[in-house]
Amino acid sequence: MPLLLLVTGWLLAGVVLAGPAAAHAGLVATEPGESARLETAPTEVTLTFNEGVSLGAGYARVLTAEGERVDTDDASVDGDVVTIPLQPDLGDGGYLVTYRIVSADSHPIQGAFSFVVGDGELVAASADGPIADRLVEGAQQLVRTVGFAGIAFAVGVPVLVLLCLPRGWSSRRLRLMSTWGAATAAGTAVLLFLLQGPYAAGSGLGSLLDPELLSATAASTAGWALLARAVLAVALLFALRPAWRREGPPEVPELAAAALSATGLALATAATGHAVAGSWPVLAIGVTAVHVVAMSVWLGGLVALLLVVLRPFDEDADFADAMRRFSRVAFAAVAALVVTGILQSVRELGSPTALVDTVYGRLLMAKLTFFLVVLGAAGVSRVWVQQRLGVRRAPAGRRTRVTAHAFGATAEGRVDSDEDESVAARSRMQSDGARDQLPSLRRSMLVEAVLGAAIVLVSAVLVGTPPAQAVAGDPVDVTMSLEGSSGEAGSVQVTVVPAQAGSNVLQLYLYDDEGRATQPEQIRVALTEEQQEIGPLDVDIAAAGPGRYVAQDMAVPTAGTWRLTVTVRLDEFTATTASTTFAVR
Repeated sequence: MPLLLLVTGWLLAGVVLAGPAAAHAGLVATEPGESARLETAPTEVTLTFNEGVSLGAGYARVLTAEGERVDTDDASVDGDVVTIPLQPDLGDGGYLVTYRIVSADSHPIQGAFSFVVGDGELVAASADGPIADRLVEGAQQLVRTVGFAGIAFAVGVPVLVLLCLPRGWSSRRLRLMSTWGAATAAGTAVLLFLLQGPYAAGSGLGSLLDPELLSATAASTAGWALLARAVLAVALLFALRPAWRREGPPEVPELAAAALSATGLALATAATGHAVAGSWPVLAIGVTAVHVVAMSVWLGGLVALLLVVLRPFDEDADFADAMRRFSRVAFAAVAALVVTGILQSVRELGSPTALVDTVYGRLLMAKLTFFLVVLGAAGVSRVWVQQRLGVRRAPAGRRTRVTAHAFGATAEGRVDSDEDESVAARSRMQSDGARDQLPSLRRSMLVEAVLGAAIVLVSAVLVGTPPAQAVAGDPVDVTMSLEGSSGEAGSVQVTVVPAQAGSNVLQLYLYDDEGRATQPEQIRVALTEEQQEIGPLDVDIAAAGPGRYVAQDMAVPTAGTWRLTVTVRLDEFTATTASTTFAVR
């Protein structure tokens, strides 16, 4: 119940309090501006994004109306700015800027805009069409899903054996699950490395081994993270290999090597998604890594129990102890999943409406729905374990006696021995009785495992989906001082929702120096995009109460950095102004 309340609380409050964040780069400014008319030809074109980008396997070009390149084929990137040098002495006419870059979270972004030199005509700019080849994108999602399952077995099975099933080191099935899980995690990381090049370049599967694309992927942060994931998965496999071979727990050096490899594997997995972009990337990677480990411990251990310990007609002799211990471990893992999932979701969503207004939000809702059902099934399993297997405790007030001589044993020592035998007998009877009702436990755990697999699949799709913050602008809510010739004269509060290209809702609240609503003689609002040389565009507003004005359909023509200016005439002789800028993606 506490976990369920925690998840519900996220829906009610968490996303409401979220601050600005972003992943997937967005273009915020260009020079020359979109549709700009220049008297003289520029020497370069610059594109400014809202986060660091790279060219990778992409491109940045400038073309004439006839499709001829007029850039020097030497585009460069400096943080969030892409610079495209142009050939000298460009003639009058329209020019098309087209680009395809890779954002910090390894996803490609493409776009186009045009400008005019002299009296030429604008070139039609369009970047329609799929961002990536459908087969390549589908292959990525499939391989990513299999890779997550491999990580779950590679990490979750050893943790299960170490904490819950000490005799499991001699199980051939568990050894195969752990070994093949690590091998699968390594193999899928290599496949994702090969697929990243065609995905970033927008090419098909035929270019999987293209040397240029492989080189571009190897030079990228995502490429290094994928290679590190493959190496660390293999390291985990070899760290545990001696323990599996001798059918006993790992030695301290082996355990330390396995723990370091598993931690690195989780961090490398977290470093190839949305966590690396936006605000606080180091913290986000850490939170995502904990999420990966918790998923592995819960789901990997759950499937291992189903396939090994709770197999019909082949129950393990230690299943009672294993179930008691795993119930506690799984509860801690699910709690970690809930907390880290909340943090991730708040960071990527930004507002409650994004849950239904964006593809990312709807996928997240599907994942949340699956998870809530899993919590119900897990609750059934936990109650089953507590009622039928209980928690073994020593009788209250018992003391441990140590006799000094072999013949010094007392009657109290025999009583202690009898109590130990009684506890063991009750435990055996409890386990034997529980075996008769194992089918109900298997059913609830099977529901957990199937829905867990669905959650892994949705998670794999989410990794390749632009987060809500990338497609939904950051709403504007700012209060500014109104400045006149004689200094400050009141203030104005401005809100713009959703701060996107297209239709927006503008609200203004005017206050005097005492903070009271005031009614001016005249008010004017204008929008300007200076870099693209758009505006000023007058905004039609209507009075909606004392000191309040609203524009229900304020049109923002395109993405960019827009300046909103409010001019207030208090009387015939006093005029004040205030302005703010906001990014539209």
